[in-house]
Amino acid sequence: MRDDLLIFTATVAGLGLLLSPALRRAHLWRATVTPLASIIGSGFLVLGPILNDSYGMWAPMVMLALCAGAWGFGATIRNNIARLDSHGPFTGPAATLERAGGWALAFSYIVSVAYYLNLFGAFALGLTPWSDPVFARGVTTAVFALILVIGWTRGFTALERMEQYSVSLKLAIILGLLVGLALFFGARAQAGDLILTPPSLSGWQALTLGFGLIVTVQGFETSRYLGDEYHAETRIRSMKLAQLAATAIYMVYVLLLVFSLGPPAGKLTETAIIGLMAQVSPVLPALLVAAALAAQFSAAVADTAGAGGLAVEQSGGRIPTRAAYAVLVLAGVALTWAADVFQIIAWASRAFALYYAIEAALAAISLWPTRRPTATGAAALAALGLAIAIFGRAVE
Repeated sequence: MRDDLLIFTATVAGLGLLLSPALRRAHLWRATVTPLASIIGSGFLVLGPILNDSYGMWAPMVMLALCAGAWGFGATIRNNIARLDSHGPFTGPAATLERAGGWALAFSYIVSVAYYLNLFGAFALGLTPWSDPVFARGVTTAVFALILVIGWTRGFTALERMEQYSVSLKLAIILGLLVGLALFFGARAQAGDLILTPPSLSGWQALTLGFGLIVTVQGFETSRYLGDEYHAETRIRSMKLAQLAATAIYMVYVLLLVFSLGPPAGKLTETAIIGLMAQVSPVLPALLVAAALAAQFSAAVADTAGAGGLAVEQSGGRIPTRAAYAVLVLAGVALTWAADVFQIIAWASRAFALYYAIEAALAAISLWPTRRPTATGAAALAALGLAIAIFGRAVE
């Protein structure tokens, strides 16, 4: 009971801080919250159980590797932000490559919206008697239809204003979850009951599954496209802060989870975190469902708007926004009924990895004349991105 009260108090206090006028007015925080919310998004809900089930006690090392890879890709994007700010748009072959990157990102958004809304459907029914994949896909399809109607008739401006509140709610609930896990971990440690689970995967299978999870630490690239709101220096600094904060949150989360709770019993599902957190505190499952619904819907709206805007921009206006929304929704519904959430996660990871490979290649091209060792590192990251796009696989 005392632990439940502490969890609830931490969540409420965190929400109060995040919604405080002083913090909301802080320029750097406003620039940081967009990439931070994108990184600590849907992945947070599914990543812990996947890592625990597949890598066991080695999960923290895998989490660190994912964050290190994301930091490397982030560094290439930060270089491109600075390059565009100081020298203007890319020219020649680099301009063609950047255009390909724009289309790759638009495609990534299409897959990620399917990822978000499939999690929305699963978590919406996770605590009900209708927690079944068919019903969850039905909910997902209905939400896709709702998004299409809103985007087609009115646009997303009103819904996008909800994003700051949903982001604050999500981060506050994550704070409560971490407090609950810390208390549970402490009690386990004091009783000498910490868990050392052996990994269930090794070698090539373990590596390619890690490739398929890169989407769970994706989101930092949003800083590259906030040029209308923040200058380059702020976007670079805020991306670094967002990635460092996300790394700290993910590492604490995974460390506490894998050494205090065993892997989920039975077949791994996208809502396994609900059952695990029920062991920690009876208040956490309902809070996590609330966070999931708020996070998935707002992220889906943001990426739908982003995909539509990119399609219009990349096509030179030949593809209208409404047509882009329709294509996105049709593709998302097809993915929903053709694949499970873990397969969609792998596809989203591969799509974003291709985008990151292109950004790294752009960084290598721009750095080669003056900073060849750094350019070589960027080229290696481009090769890594291509490898992830080719070999990343889903949880089985």
